[in-house]
Amino acid sequence: MASTGTVDVDLGGRLVTVPAGGLYDRYRMAADLDEVARDPRVSGVEFFRGLPKTRVESPIGPTLTPNFYYRMSSARLTMLARSRAIRARLPRELAPLEVAPGLGLVSVMFFRYDVCDIDFYTEAAVGVAVQPARHGKLGFVDLLAALKNDHLDTYVLSLPVNTDIAQVRGHDGYGFPKWVTELDVDIDAERTTARVANDEGDADLTLSAATPAQTRHPSGERVSTLTSYTTINGAWHSTLSQTNALSAGSASFPRTVDLQLGRGRMSDDLRSLKPTRPVRFDVLAEGQLALHLPVPYSVPQRGVSR
Repeated sequence: MASTGTVDVDLGGRLVTVPAGGLYDRYRMAADLDEVARDPRVSGVEFFRGLPKTRVESPIGPTLTPNFYYRMSSARLTMLARSRAIRARLPRELAPLEVAPGLGLVSVMFFRYDVCDIDFYTEAAVGVAVQPARHGKLGFVDLLAALKNDHLDTYVLSLPVNTDIAQVRGHDGYGFPKWVTELDVDIDAERTTARVANDEGDADLTLSAATPAQTRHPSGERVSTLTSYTTINGAWHSTLSQTNALSAGSASFPRTVDLQLGRGRMSDDLRSLKPTRPVRFDVLAEGQLALHLPVPYSVPQRGVSR
């Protein structure tokens, strides 16, 4: 029987509370895959057997990488936005990935991690698609390559979570703009809903939509990658995540997605990007994820002129 208590653990000198008897409490990122496979929520662990973990030193102390997410779901609403508005929110070293001259892509994303090395948590994000940091002005070519290879590069403006360990690891260890708030995400084959609260408990941002028709995939058949750029102590880093899609579906130019902006950091960030037309709604009703720790990355210095 699972414990309902909590324990405090040290992450690089910061104490965080985790569920007593949970995966992190028992295994400290080195979960027994055979035991995880016995969890009825987990479809299998084959994807993770080919991804050996490495012990590394990090800003949050010694840890293992990658972080494994054995059962997760996600939703991403991608919208067009003017490149000028996107550039105003990007560091000068990065440039928006353009789908047409003057038009880039922004996304609002929601995640639910049911079984994970750091236990259950939820997450939301506002991000923009960027050109690969070592490329020149090859936006359209980069876009075609990204779509063909199912690989995108991104810069995240907002990344709230609902647990302390996710916030400390994400902020201190990865350099992401994470904070803790009330955050609900529910995704199944029929409906996708999410609500992010602001500091007063009111709605920052909400989403409600019918889940696009899902297609089942054998483990390992559809694996996508995402590279995120962050700075840690003033130095650029890249973070690689690998998603193993088990049940996924998409809708192009969706008309029935209800995205409501309220008052809060996420809504402010999304408004600043001035998104216009939604172009794609992607929902992963079931998937798995390997999140690698950031590695130093050489980002070319661009001119001050934007």
